[in-house]
Formats: sequence, structure tokens, C-alpha cells
Amino acid sequence: MKTPASKVLVVGAGAIGAFYGSLLAKAGAEVSVVCRSDYDTVKQSGFTIVSADLGSYRFMPEQVLKDAADYQGPADYVLLCTKILPGADRAALLRPVVAPQTSIVFIQNGVDIEQEMLAAFPDNEVVSGLAFICCNRIGPGEIAHLAYGRLALGNLPGSVSAKTLELCRLFRETGIDCNASAAIVAERWLKCVWNAPFNPLSVLSGGLSTAEILHSEEPFVRHIMQDVCRIAEALGHPLPVDAVEQNIEKTYRMPPYKTSMLLDYEQGRPLETEAILGNAVRAAERANVSCPYLESLYASIRLKLLADAKRRHSNTACSHAPS
Repeated sequence: MKTPASKVLVVGAGAIGAFYGSLLAKAGAEVSVVCRSDYDTVKQSGFTIVSADLGSYRFMPEQVLKDAADYQGPADYVLLCTKILPGADRAALLRPVVAPQTSIVFIQNGVDIEQEMLAAFPDNEVVSGLAFICCNRIGPGEIAHLAYGRLALGNLPGSVSAKTLELCRLFRETGIDCNASAAIVAERWLKCVWNAPFNPLSVLSGGLSTAEILHSEEPFVRHIMQDVCRIAEALGHPLPVDAVEQNIEKTYRMPPYKTSMLLDYEQGRPLETEAILGNAVRAAERANVSCPYLESLYASIRLKLLADAKRRHSNTACSHAPS
């Protein structure tokens, strides 16, 4: 007897959500999406995925929705792939579609972000997910997958369930490396080793690619990465001894890349400053760990955003002044 297809709802079908949702659809899952900015395009013609590794293909979701509450479920898995921004209520986005059998999988950047989801859904499996990928939205319903794609998934607070193993199997069927990890919190800090320097530096540098940043300021990048490693170890999540070296080498090998934070900045969208940097600095303070390079970077990006906001306010006031 054929096993029923897994039902998956992707909430936040931007570059990351659309790409990984398309993979699950390739593996035979029934994948629906919640997307707002590209709703009309996706409703009519789905997503176009252009992948350096997997070729070009079209992904037509089962349901295309503006709001999760409209989903005709129940879902076996809900994948949350939104940005983590100040004031955003992640639990509220999911609550209308979470049934007793639903596993909640959040594939998002940042550290120290687990407790909100655990507290909101104490009776459900909560799975922390990390995407190690270069992937951008290049137009309405158009996603470019430039490099990598590895996923790490693990149940919180620290285990791996049968349903998580099944999700990993579905991803691996499409040729993507997907590992289940009982130490997923450490994996989250490991990703922060890369995110902490390159995301804010791409904005502060005025739009330089990861390759340009690294070629110019490799020692500074290393210092930031080492700060993150020290924080993780103090919190009980020691990272591999070669974590910094591996991240440096992989960045040299990857194509010049515009970070997601830089793309958000250029398009006037809010940045994940707190999830990636602020949470790490506050964790260091709690653990009494020195992180001078990370603190400086965090202060610098906050000052830049403050100056930008002040300039926008000044320009608005001038435009409204009587002539």
C-alpha cells in the first residue's frame, strides 16, 4: 500500500522557502505556500527556480495563499522561512494551521531564537532548521540558487524524531545534503560564524560582495568569527576547532555573493540585525565573554541604520515643508 504524501505548508515563500519547498515537491510531497509580495505571479504560474546545481525548473504549489489561515489542511509539516525582525510574532503566523500532528520547522537565521517557538507550541514537535546556501529572489516568482544548499534539522531542545528523519530523507532524494542533528543549537552558532561578519559588513561596506570583503579584510573577518566561537563554547556549544578556517575557505571558493542582509538593505526592507548580531552580543554578556570585534560591528551597523532613519525623516520633513 502506497504511503500517503506528506503535506507541507511553507510560510514565507521567499528565496529560501520557495527553493526548499520546491525540493520537497520534487520528492513527492504536497507542498503549499503562503506568499504575499509575489502572490499574483505565483498563483498564476508558480515559481521558476534557476539552480547552478539542479538546473532550471518550475514549481507549482498545491495551494497558493496570502494567509496561513486559508490553508486546507491539516499539514504534517509547517516550514517557517520568514525573516526574524523586531516585533514580528512568529507563533501568530503559524497558530491558525498548527494541528496536533503538525511538526513546526523553522528555517531561519539567528541565534538564541528557540524559546519563543517552544513556549508557543509545547505539545508539538518543534524543529530548528538551518540552510547553508547562496540563494536569492531575482524577480517575482523567480529564484536563483547560486551555490551550496545543505540543510541541518534537529528537534528542540535536543533530539531527532522519526518525522524529522523522514523530512531529511525527502530532501536527500532531490540531491541536497540534509543532516539530522541532536546538537542543532550548536549548528545554529556554527552558521552564525559566517553570518555575523559577512551580513553586516556587506551593508557597512556600501555593497561589497563576500569575496571583496574577504580579500580586503580577512583578518578582521577572522576576529569576528573567533568571537562567535568563544561565545558558543561558553554557552556549552563548542564548535569544531577548524570552524573559522572552514568558513574562510568555503567563502573563497563560492561565487561573489550579495548577502541577504545587503539585498534587504538595498530594497529598503528591515534587517535581521538583532537575530544575527544583537542576540549573540547579549548572550556574550550573560556568559561574561569578551567579544570586542562583534560588539564593534553590532554598534556600527546600529549607528548606520540610525543615521539612515534620521536622514529619511529629515527628507520627509523637507518634502512636507511649505514652499
